[in-house]
Amino acid sequence: MTTNPRRLARVRPTDPATAAEQFFVASAATGTGTDGDWTDRDGTWTVIGTPFPCSAANASSPWRDSWQLGATVARDAFCFLAPSAPANVLGMAHNTGPAGRAQPPQAFHKAATSVVGPGVAIELAPGMRQVEPEAELAVVIGTTSRGLTLATARAAVLGFTIANDVTCRDLQKSDALWISAKSQDTFTPAGPWITTGLDEADLAVGVVLNGKALETASTADLGWKVDEILVYLTGFMTLHPGDLVLTGFPAECRPLSPGDTVACRVEGIGELVNPVTASAWPGPVPQ
Repeated sequence: MTTNPRRLARVRPTDPATAAEQFFVASAATGTGTDGDWTDRDGTWTVIGTPFPCSAANASSPWRDSWQLGATVARDAFCFLAPSAPANVLGMAHNTGPAGRAQPPQAFHKAATSVVGPGVAIELAPGMRQVEPEAELAVVIGTTSRGLTLATARAAVLGFTIANDVTCRDLQKSDALWISAKSQDTFTPAGPWITTGLDEADLAVGVVLNGKALETASTADLGWKVDEILVYLTGFMTLHPGDLVLTGFPAECRPLSPGDTVACRVEGIGELVNPVTASAWPGPVPQ
């Protein structure tokens, strides 16, 4: 399933806490669902340089004591952030199964400001009646890319992470472009890390809501595959290092409510967990 898998993470030291800091760390890919264990079993990580050297948004913070390149840091010394600060977050519409190939590929744009990391609350605005999580395999772009082909698409992939394509179905019905349904603040949790060296062809994908596992599916069920998606997207736009491409959700989901906890699982990567709260912002909701 994997070839020399490795985890890369964007993190923030917890002692002392400094809101603007970010560093990148790496470890072997263990505890990622391949053996039924979704926990982070590796207690140590190594500080590395940014895997996005061309992206100012993804630059590491200045050196600080114990966080120099090559230093070993314990898991309890940091918190995970979203794995990148993307310029673009794109998803694939109608890519929920093989039937999706009956339609031309079609993408939607999610606001980069909707991206949050593990443990950050998904906020539901008053009046939202049906907001659902979508656990998705997400491609993390590693190089500036335009005009990719099936032969070159894989070179643009740094690795894969988990994304939760949170969607307000009420707004999706009234907004043909889906922007208000999918780009609300906090509606794109991502993380907890990037897994490299992963064969994504047939990985279990699913949602766990309040500890109850919903019916899973596989990335093999997606109509449009990763290389095809990247060829399609770079046919009309440039993808940049750190961009996230959400590939589609073929599994079961159920509506979220404040007080819930939702976990998105992708085999070979791990588990992305976020609480759900009520938002202080009213938000645009249909009448």
